[in-house]
Amino acid sequence: MGKVYEALQRAEAERGRRGAPVPGVGAPVTPAAERARARAAQGRFERLRNWVLRRKQVVETDDANAFNKRRIALLQPDSFVAEQFRTLRARLDALAAERPVRTIAVTSAMPDEGKTTAALNLALVSSMNLGRRVLLVDCDLRRPKLHIALGLRPECGLAEVLTGEGTVDRAVQKLDGTDLCVLPARTTPSNPSELLASESMRTLVEQLARSYDQVIFDTPPTLALPDAKTVSELTDGLVFVVRANQTPREDVAAALDILDRRRVLGVVLNGVETETKRYGY
Repeated sequence: MGKVYEALQRAEAERGRRGAPVPGVGAPVTPAAERARARAAQGRFERLRNWVLRRKQVVETDDANAFNKRRIALLQPDSFVAEQFRTLRARLDALAAERPVRTIAVTSAMPDEGKTTAALNLALVSSMNLGRRVLLVDCDLRRPKLHIALGLRPECGLAEVLTGEGTVDRAVQKLDGTDLCVLPARTTPSNPSELLASESMRTLVEQLARSYDQVIFDTPPTLALPDAKTVSELTDGLVFVVRANQTPREDVAAALDILDRRRVLGVVLNGVETETKRYGY
């Protein structure tokens, strides 16, 4: 829990460095504003604490239905949800016509907001474009999920590639029945943040950008850990996932301040209820 609190402290400090009023710099911080910031930070800490406690009580609650929803673009390519991801793909392609958008990070403010679902389905529909080589990278070195959702059994993963214990060719797997390639995370190293911030990671991102037409990085939540910011700064831009009726506005604002709003390619509103569709995203 101490690591979670330290991460939130770093997040608040980062907000101050990125333009939030701080004492002695620009507009003065009033006592009321300071109390409001403290309440918002405490609220984020409580939500993260509750999430950690839930995860300790339930080892892994993902069932077949949860996995199927994560890869709905593969199982139901003609569904309403898959079409929404195609719309997202088209908008990103339109941006790519104006500036390089070859490498994309996908993140959210807090856990359980659907960023892995968004990253996976965006990668799936992008790989359906004829002749396009797409790679999906699991950058969550603490709770990797992509290999489970896709039924992969990696012998080597991102951590091994970054430490030199494995090669990209050995780690990357092609998903059966698709043209999508996946670089999963196999192990959970003791120093995930340091690995993602290493020169090896920078070199790897550059290598993958040369080898694939599009590389999508599934990163941890922004307010919980520094990893999303670290990875996003190595990419051409990022997609930010927000869960409807769940993500507080202040969490969105805090996360976007940390990430640098100028790098945000767009926001995905996830979890929207629809009356006529089986799945609502």
